[in-house]
Amino acid sequence: MNQTILGFDFGTKAIGLAIGQSITGTAQPLCGIKANDGIPNWDEIGKIIKEWQPQLIVVGLPLNMDGTEQEMTLRARKFANRLHGRFGIEVVTQDERLTTTDAKAHLFERRGFKGLKKDSIDATSAALIVEDYFESQYQ
Repeated sequence: MNQTILGFDFGTKAIGLAIGQSITGTAQPLCGIKANDGIPNWDEIGKIIKEWQPQLIVVGLPLNMDGTEQEMTLRARKFANRLHGRFGIEVVTQDERLTTTDAKAHLFERRGFKGLKKDSIDATSAALIVEDYFESQYQ
């Protein structure tokens, strides 16, 4: 069954979004949206959800390198719970360790320093989170 999945790279100042398709196991960066202490413009997210109609939302879970949780882990979980509560769509979390580093390397490789814009990094990180989720489902 093909699923459209909306991915989020949660941050306190900005949140990256990406869209993925389970049939291909790939995701594409969408955009970055501003956040105020981790709180986004919920209407903006609602418009994106209405446009793409995802069956599942994946939120990146920031963990320490040893797998332990940190303050941002708790905030990302709270964000995931709010998404589910507001929009009624199933939400899962996915380990996001090193996705920002990978996103920067990927963007630099393709576009040089011009590609290293905050919105592009956040959205590309969200795409990597969705693709990591796909990979974890088929292991």
